[in-house]
Amino acid sequence: MSRLTQQSGDNNRYILVAKLDNARNLHSILKAVHFKESATCFVSSNGLKFTVEDSKCVQANAFVQSGIFQDFIFKEESATFRINLNVLLECLNIFGSSKDAGTFTALKMCYAGYGSPLILMLEEGGVLTDCSIQTQEPDETLDFDFSSAEVLNKIIMKSECLKEAFGELDMTSEVLQILMSPDNPFFRLSTFGHAGSTHSDFPKDSDMVESFECQQTQTNRYKISLLKPSTKALQLSSKISIRMDSRGFLSLQYMIINEDGQLCFVEYLCAPDEEVDEDDEEDLN
Repeated sequence: MSRLTQQSGDNNRYILVAKLDNARNLHSILKAVHFKESATCFVSSNGLKFTVEDSKCVQANAFVQSGIFQDFIFKEESATFRINLNVLLECLNIFGSSKDAGTFTALKMCYAGYGSPLILMLEEGGVLTDCSIQTQEPDETLDFDFSSAEVLNKIIMKSECLKEAFGELDMTSEVLQILMSPDNPFFRLSTFGHAGSTHSDFPKDSDMVESFECQQTQTNRYKISLLKPSTKALQLSSKISIRMDSRGFLSLQYMIINEDGQLCFVEYLCAPDEEVDEDDEEDLN
């Protein structure tokens, strides 16, 4: 990051200075939550969290820990701003998405505080480009009040088998029904489309299942239109944690290993669509 490193004289006027040898690592994790135009960015000493929401029913969070960056300096307790995610992704990809061996876009990201733009300095092959993205007043984000203490059922599995199952979902169905149970079928995904009902079952002792903790049978439905964006994170991930709390709220946590072998996390939180009556549950057994 030679030329970017040299340009450090003005660092004192910024509350955030973060450097990344490979901008693609940030670009890819932000694409995993890119289903709306804007995102709210929360900055702390732990790193960056980008939050995207839709219809007050689904929230996606991309966590970019400070350890991902080669250099991460933040001088305040916290900072929050809204930013146009379309523009941010375009800037991060300004040199294109070439994956030639040894070719990386280096990034230096600076922010001077409330009302200031987010400054991106990108360098590739000795060419330096500056981008200034206007930040906006942050909207109040939803509080799903999703507490680990209230989680009834949890499964951790390899993403590989879920990618296949999601690829076979009947997208003419308005909802995806998720059943988790201490007894057979343990974990079931169901859709109800034009061709009828389809089910995908996952035994708890499958090689693909790393952990299975289930206290009671739960069956909840979620709008496929809200869950569909989460497949971007699924495609990038190696593992996924699926949790349901006592209200039926769903947490999908994706573990993503970036190009440098570092761990990043994306979480989708989704409210249940409707209650499932007893007749529906009997039909599934």
